Amino acid sequence: MATATMASLFRLHLRSQSLIPDAEGYATWRTNTVEKQVPATATLIIICDMWDHHWSRGAAERVARLAPRVNEVIDTAREKGAWIIHAPSETMDFYRDAPARQRLATLPRVDLPEIVDHADPPLPVDASDGGSDTGETSWYKAWTRQHPAIHIDQERDGISDNAAEIFSFIRHHEIAQVLILGVHTNMCVLNRPFGIKALVRRGIPVALVRDLTDAMYNPARPPYVSHEEGTRLVIEYIEKFWCPTVASSELTQ
Repeated sequence: MATATMASLFRLHLRSQSLIPDAEGYATWRTNTVEKQVPATATLIIICDMWDHHWSRGAAERVARLAPRVNEVIDTAREKGAWIIHAPSETMDFYRDAPARQRLATLPRVDLPEIVDHADPPLPVDASDGGSDTGETSWYKAWTRQHPAIHIDQERDGISDNAAEIFSFIRHHEIAQVLILGVHTNMCVLNRPFGIKALVRRGIPVALVRDLTDAMYNPARPPYVSHEEGTRLVIEYIEKFWCPTVASSELTQ
């Protein structure tokens, strides 16, 4: 890995949406973009639940298509000095003896930040059927590890699905910006103990990498739109109510 320097910066364009009145006083959602420069060495990328397999064929196929691009982005970001935590939930036994797993498991704990109240409006898509668009209805644990197309640097990265470990890592390395990517946007990315809601409620600056994520949504359920449109609606929801988003190209430029 190339030696990173403090001069390595990510120029992030944090995109969010606000409800403000237009010229005639009608409430309108407006997109806001704020530029933020963050040292790469103060940036943490969390890869959420990019598993090797899934009970939904559609979900598994989309992860397989997404994984090479995720790997490309984190390889470049790592070379610039960014920290990477691989968080394939419910698979820690597979990584029990891995140096990257031990790095997080043995890190001294710090007290978690206090939780602050935050409004939690309903999601714009109905995934009450599990969200599979390829017909599967039986939920089961099909995953055993992270998708193998995503490289883990055992000398630098971390592996964890434990909120206390991840928050301790954030404090230990004085992380100024967390970026989260992976699947599924309306489920794990939002709701894991290390996910967007938990980070926001504990006052940790976080942004979603909007082109490296996918929703779990079946077009046969409300609002009866395509899978791609369902994902877009969830990303918009996050921009409106939870945190900004960035593009992956901002990590590779």
